[in-house]
Amino acid sequence: MRSDKPKHKKKKWLRITGLVLLILIIAILAYVLTVYKSLTNAVDTMHVPVDRVTEKRTDLLDLNKKEPFSVLMLGVDEREGDKGRSDTMIVLTVNPEKKSVKMLSIPRDTRTEIVGHGTTDKINHAYAFGGVAMSMDTVENFLDIPIDYYMQINMEGFKDIVDAVGGVTVNNDLDFTYSGVHFPEGQITLDGEDALKFSRMRKEDPRGDFGRQLRQRLIIQAVIKEGASLNSLTNFGDIFDALGKNVKTNITFDEMVDIQKNYKNAAGNIEQFSIEGTGQTINKVWYLVVSDAEKAEIQKKLKDHLDL
Repeated sequence: MRSDKPKHKKKKWLRITGLVLLILIIAILAYVLTVYKSLTNAVDTMHVPVDRVTEKRTDLLDLNKKEPFSVLMLGVDEREGDKGRSDTMIVLTVNPEKKSVKMLSIPRDTRTEIVGHGTTDKINHAYAFGGVAMSMDTVENFLDIPIDYYMQINMEGFKDIVDAVGGVTVNNDLDFTYSGVHFPEGQITLDGEDALKFSRMRKEDPRGDFGRQLRQRLIIQAVIKEGASLNSLTNFGDIFDALGKNVKTNITFDEMVDIQKNYKNAAGNIEQFSIEGTGQTINKVWYLVVSDAEKAEIQKKLKDHLDL
């Protein structure tokens, strides 16, 4: 009888260990399924197709072949009773073979043809005149590259996204105070409300809209970094909820999966740049006028990155 006790205890501990492992496996599977359900629900809410076809591609884009692609990011201040304007316009080109991303900021006052409206105006007015489709057509014509996708962000709700990832840390290169908040030079950590103020200030910056664009890119990069970190796994529900409420895109869930699988190495190398121009008043309206030489240089840089 004595010799049976160690075996009995051993079997008991094996059963306990097996039960604990089973509970862990079930918990992990439940967590993964919950994340997947929350993600797919958010993507379904975010996904808004756009009725247009790019004329800059002869063949359809194939993400499975790791072909370079572009995204137009529109930061829109939506006001009650008003469609709003795309005060933030950023074009991303992604090349997995070169393992890099180009991030181009387009000043909102850039003077260009508004495609589909028959006017020459500030580029951000394309959104007010014709929404996402006219913005994509206008930017595509201005840069002479295909615009494959769009991502529209409600800037008023962007603070919810920042809060959902637990705030962001950025390196501020300008000491300033805006809307009652002091932003010292150096590394600062911001919650959603302060991040929105940080990205909106323009008049006190000697660089004007260029300085604001820089701060917007800093916030966007910081959100991407925080959202991809392990810390964000504990509050994925808040993140997906904030994205679902404040982001619209024509990228489908399957395309997101393909991008994550085939293009993730490109995210580690992001080059930021912006368009230079001169301020001119035309018919009593102030514009940023971009020279043909500057435009050609920007177009070549983006075309090379898209392997066009």
